Amino acid sequence: MSSLIFSDAESQAKRKQTRREKFLAEMEALLPWTEMEKPIRRYYSKSLRGRKPYPLSTMLRIHCMQLFYNLSDPGMEDSLYEIASMRRFAGITIDTVPDETTILNFRHLLEEHQLGQKIFDRMNTTLIKQGLTFKEGTIMDATIIAASSSTKNQDNARDPEMHQVKKGNEWHFGMKLHIGVDSAFGLIHTLKTTSANVHDITVADQLLHGQEEHVIGDAGYIGIEKREEHKDRSVDWMIAARPGTRRKMAEDSLENWMETITAQIRAKVEHSFFYIKRMFGYSKVRYRGLAKNTNRLYLLCAFANLMKVKSLLT
Repeated sequence: MSSLIFSDAESQAKRKQTRREKFLAEMEALLPWTEMEKPIRRYYSKSLRGRKPYPLSTMLRIHCMQLFYNLSDPGMEDSLYEIASMRRFAGITIDTVPDETTILNFRHLLEEHQLGQKIFDRMNTTLIKQGLTFKEGTIMDATIIAASSSTKNQDNARDPEMHQVKKGNEWHFGMKLHIGVDSAFGLIHTLKTTSANVHDITVADQLLHGQEEHVIGDAGYIGIEKREEHKDRSVDWMIAARPGTRRKMAEDSLENWMETITAQIRAKVEHSFFYIKRMFGYSKVRYRGLAKNTNRLYLLCAFANLMKVKSLLT
C-alpha cells in the first residue's frame, strides 16, 4: 500500500468528525442511490468506449458532491485530491481520482438526456411511497437566479436566454426558477425555468398538478383565477393582498388575520429557496443557457426536498 493511500486510512480513523463528514454521511443515508442510478444506467454503459469506465455509483456521488458544494469540474477534481472525506464518499482512493474531463463528460451525459428531471421524479416517487403526499394543495413562487451581465467572453455578448427585470428599485439579470410546493410538507413537486423577465403568473398553470384543493401565492399572482387557463379549475385561490392594501387593514380585522395565516403557510416555499440558494450556493448560474442550469436545478430541488423532511425519514 502506498503512503498516499495509507494517509486515507489514517484520516478515516481520526477521532473528530468534521461538519463535511457529518453532512456527507447524512446525504449517504438520505439519498435513494439505487433509484437515482436507474435512469442513468441505460445511457452510462454506452457513453465511454475504449476504456473501462468508473463505476456509475462513483460518478453519481462525485456529481452530487459537485452540486452540494457548487464546484466547477476542475474544482471538483482538486477537491477530490485534497479532501479525504470526499474520496471516501465517492468510494475512491487518491490514486483513482477521475480527471476533470471525466467529471465533465458525466455531467454532459446527464444534461444530454435530461436525466435531472428523471432523477427528481424518481426521488419524489420514493417520498410518496414513504407516506409524504403532494395532493392537498400547492404553494407557488419564483426566485431570480443571477447571471453574469458581462460581455467579456468569446461571443462578446450576454447570454441570450437570460434577461433583465426590475424588482423593487433594482435591476436583475438572469433566469427565474418557478416552483410548485406541497402545502402540507413544503416539498417541491414541479419546477419550471424561464428568463428573469417572464412574469410569475404566466407560468402558474405549469406548476399545478391538477389535484389541488387550494392554491396559495403571493401578490404577484393576483387575478390568476380570471385567466383562461384556469377557468375550469375548481380550487380555493388564496392569493396575498398587495402590501398597500394590507397596510390599510385594521390590525384586529378578520382580513388581516387571514393574511397572516396565509403568509405563514406561504413561507414554506421560501425554505426551498433557502436550501437551493444558500445551503447549496446556487444563487448565481454556473452555465450559459437555460437547459444546463435547469438540469442542475432539478437535482438541487430533489436535495432540498430531502433536507426538509429528513427528520421524518431517519
